[in-house]
Amino acid sequence: MMFSYWELKNWFTNVEYTIVGSGIVGLHCALTLREKFPKAKILVLEKGILPQGASTKNAGFACFGSISEIIHDLKNHNEEEVVQLIHKRVTGLELLRNRLGDATLDFQRYGGYELFLKTNKLLYEECFDQIPFVNKLLRPLFKSDVFQKSEDHFHFNSIFQSLIFNPFEGQIDTGNMMQALLKQAVANDILILNQQLVTSFNDLNDKVEVVTNGISFITQKLLFATNGFAAQLTNNELQPARAQVLITKPIESLHIKGTFHLDEGYYYFRNIGNRVLFGGGRNLDFKGETTTELTQTKIIQDQLELLLKTVILPNTPHEIEHRWSGIMGVGKQKKPIVKQLSNNVYCGVRLGGMGVAIGSLVGKELAELV
Repeated sequence: MMFSYWELKNWFTNVEYTIVGSGIVGLHCALTLREKFPKAKILVLEKGILPQGASTKNAGFACFGSISEIIHDLKNHNEEEVVQLIHKRVTGLELLRNRLGDATLDFQRYGGYELFLKTNKLLYEECFDQIPFVNKLLRPLFKSDVFQKSEDHFHFNSIFQSLIFNPFEGQIDTGNMMQALLKQAVANDILILNQQLVTSFNDLNDKVEVVTNGISFITQKLLFATNGFAAQLTNNELQPARAQVLITKPIESLHIKGTFHLDEGYYYFRNIGNRVLFGGGRNLDFKGETTTELTQTKIIQDQLELLLKTVILPNTPHEIEHRWSGIMGVGKQKKPIVKQLSNNVYCGVRLGGMGVAIGSLVGKELAELV
């Protein structure tokens, strides 16, 4: 493609900051850079028509981890690391809400619930046994108990009747969030170009050459906010993790309201108005779901449908209206990777499936590196 003089001058000349990825992290990074550098030329490159990974494809959980997820993390990280990670998620959610406002986000604090299949008695007993310990661990952050016992009043099936309730958890409208962030970026004179895939880059010590599928240009600083697509960039410190999701058609007099976790967070569902969004099942095929392909598989979709029919909506007629997938970035460590890669190249990735919660903070921290 041959660009005109005007296109080259206005979009690709004297670029000071180029951000790869227009999701939660990328746009918060761009907006923080604008606050730091009011007159700088800031360019955001996005390979998709919309943010390609998970920012417009997530379930809209404003959460920081169910009790079973926290217990699992405590087996792989020390207590201080787990508390710090939860603190980052809480701080990230506050940043997001302060930037966009609860009305724009359609933030609803219905609370979050964890339910346990009768086939998973050991996990059920472990989680209830650990409630006092986890509450004590998190009390300095929340100033009160986070987890408490609750009875099932949602008419689920094949589960233990006692649930674990978290009053601090909420839900947002993911589409509203990303539209609002994009509008703020444009209003702050941040340039956004879609369908621009970065194919290579070269740090030249005092500047960076960036090559996309459409053009080669020079930028002073290059910042990657590509999360699940950044495996090569981080020498495989993270891997992509696909999340498959389905949503029902509207259900008359839907009795479910809130956000729900099942099987150590590998399954999750919520109401969106009078619909049910249900996702997960990556644990059925970890190898197959370590991919950046935005497709669905029969083994996971069949299990989602089965659990929806037998556990979540056992006595409620429902139809599936739509299915999709998103790409997360995960690794052996849950802590995000926010670091300088070379003189003028940086990255903020590995959100660990908690992008809504931690993405705002990671974007801010990424911008603060330069």
